[in-house]
Amino acid sequence: MAGHKLAVLRGDALRDARLAQHLAVDLVDLEQALAGDDDIFLAYRDGCLKLLDRQNLKKGGLAVEIDPRPGEQHSYPAPKKDLLAQAVGKKSHTVVDATCGWAQDSLALFRMGYQVTCLERSPVIAALIEDGFERLAQKDWVLRRELKPPTLLVGNAIELLMNLPEAPDCIYLDPMFPAKRKQSAATRKSMAILRDILGDDLDRQQLFDAAWAATGKRVVVKSPDYAEPLGGKPSESLQGKLLRYDVYLK
Repeated sequence: MAGHKLAVLRGDALRDARLAQHLAVDLVDLEQALAGDDDIFLAYRDGCLKLLDRQNLKKGGLAVEIDPRPGEQHSYPAPKKDLLAQAVGKKSHTVVDATCGWAQDSLALFRMGYQVTCLERSPVIAALIEDGFERLAQKDWVLRRELKPPTLLVGNAIELLMNLPEAPDCIYLDPMFPAKRKQSAATRKSMAILRDILGDDLDRQQLFDAAWAATGKRVVVKSPDYAEPLGGKPSESLQGKLLRYDVYLK
């Protein structure tokens, strides 16, 4: 986390201490947080783990959202109708999301019935994802169907892809490209913090090469519409309003 100092905010004593120890950061109370020089915090509040900055130390924060996004079906499995499902392939079964971030695409794929494995290099973001998946596991519809949330692997995606036990049907990439347009306030906040923690994916070409070597059937790259295709000319390209999905078939 270049340029940022992280601490865990005291609240739930047992979980806080365990998390601070796991991430090797300080455990502070609110008074210490306000007086100290940490500028990013993790805190258990409102029933989930949240990422905070100094502006929302007392309330608010960002968490992994596990419920369907606006416009998505609440049934399970959700219909495979949107561009994401078309790009991943309706006949695909196993999907590896190699650039998990806030896990929103991973969770959308999970709700469509895909078997999803998530890769995340940041231990901080991974802690937030793990909390989200733990909350997901307690949802009535998940318990009723005896579903298991996506698998989370923490580490460098290129190395993890090289060591997958078997080739997935699809490897999905949503690398961090340099921003070139304004975004909504909520998107701007979550993406800005993610970018601050992770930085741009300068190794995205190597990541594509690793994904192509590791996949069984296809690689899908989600990118802003202004970006050049990451793997050269794709087999097909699905255009959205501000982004597109480039599909590379083996």
